Amino acid sequence: MLTSLAPVLQYWLVAFTSIFFLVDPIAAIPTFLIITGDSEVSRRRHMARRAAWTCLLVLACCALAGEGIFRLFGITMPAFQIAGGLILLHIGTDMLQARRSYTKETPGDTEEGVGREDVGVIPLGIPMLAGPGSISTVMVLMGQSANWWHKISVITAIVLTAFLSYWILAAADRVRHALGETGIRITMRLMGLMLMAIAVQFILRGLSTAGIARMPSGPTP
Repeated sequence: MLTSLAPVLQYWLVAFTSIFFLVDPIAAIPTFLIITGDSEVSRRRHMARRAAWTCLLVLACCALAGEGIFRLFGITMPAFQIAGGLILLHIGTDMLQARRSYTKETPGDTEEGVGREDVGVIPLGIPMLAGPGSISTVMVLMGQSANWWHKISVITAIVLTAFLSYWILAAADRVRHALGETGIRITMRLMGLMLMAIAVQFILRGLSTAGIARMPSGPTP
């Protein structure tokens, strides 16, 4: 029984870490506090809830519609794996330098958010949480799922990521106080390192599926 569950748990762990590291709600805390600076605690929680729901719906819809999108545009899975891996490499490189990637957040997003009455959907939900990297990742993970257990693993990983994102943003003041600026930077760098390893794995799998390179045996991202 445990032997049969091991591959499923392994796939779920890779899916969850990939999605959570890309959504990266911890790194979004400083921006969240800036654009909700004048809001009461209840209002912040409301915006965090809307951001989490937006992230959940966007990622879940992209994961479920990914295969149809591939067929519609004639995109092969190896091509999307390689493209997704390159995006993750770019984001991971920025995270290693303890900075938010421009694929997730630009200075203009923060300035626009400060002037908005409700920032839960834009820019918090999209693109700060559900950005190009996380969207492409869920589509790749769902597209290469070998069975329905793998597909369920991806969906549950998305749900858990959205849930954790809500609690982290809702408690942004306490999390920032507990970690401090240094702690947040260290966390970003560790996540960036893991993300770059996942990105390389995506690229290797794409090259292997295309018959260009041979994939070494090991966990399947």
